[in-house]
Amino acid sequence: MSRDNHVNQIRVLLVDDHAVVRSGLRMLLESQADLLIVGEASDGQHAIQLAQDLAPDVILLDITLPDISGVEVTRRLHQAGCRSYVIALTIHEDQQFFFEMLQAGASGYVPKRAAPEDLLDAIRLVHNGEIYIYPLLARLLVNDFLQRVEEDSSSKATLDSLTPREHEILVALASGGTNDEIADRLSISKHTVARHRENLMRKLGLHNRSELVRYAIRKGLITP
Repeated sequence: MSRDNHVNQIRVLLVDDHAVVRSGLRMLLESQADLLIVGEASDGQHAIQLAQDLAPDVILLDITLPDISGVEVTRRLHQAGCRSYVIALTIHEDQQFFFEMLQAGASGYVPKRAAPEDLLDAIRLVHNGEIYIYPLLARLLVNDFLQRVEEDSSSKATLDSLTPREHEILVALASGGTNDEIADRLSISKHTVARHRENLMRKLGLHNRSELVRYAIRKGLITP
């Protein structure tokens, strides 16, 4: 094939510790005129090195590798400013790996049981700057979104249920104040502070100061 044709092809790096999987992927991709395999790796460290040396357009990356995980490979490449698009090609279809890969910077997530056409679509879509998520896994994103909306709505209602004094004490406690210090500052007894603290912890569903601090930071009441 001529050099000019290579210019228009999508350059792909294969990363999987199973040779038979890489062989099957190679056969599939080599049957497509617009795809070109530029390298193969069987572990994470080698994948990172090849990604930096070859600058592929797309990296097909298994999550379970013998040295470091595909999640960590993706994270390191992203932090290093690698411009390659990463597609997770994996047997894992659970929520944990799915969200970890997306948060690490992956542009696609395809289970190994997917049809060949789905993988080919994923490669072409992410190369065009799109995000590809296997349809049956998209529901995880929808469920996560709905859960976050519900939590935000619930948290706002709970925060709004605090009295002005409870809100004041919440901020003071989250900022590190003791019951005695808060009592002196607000000119109330430390027993009153303790009662307010008990009430606001119950309303917010919190159990200790560390949870209270995290809650206050999450709601923007204090800065870390």
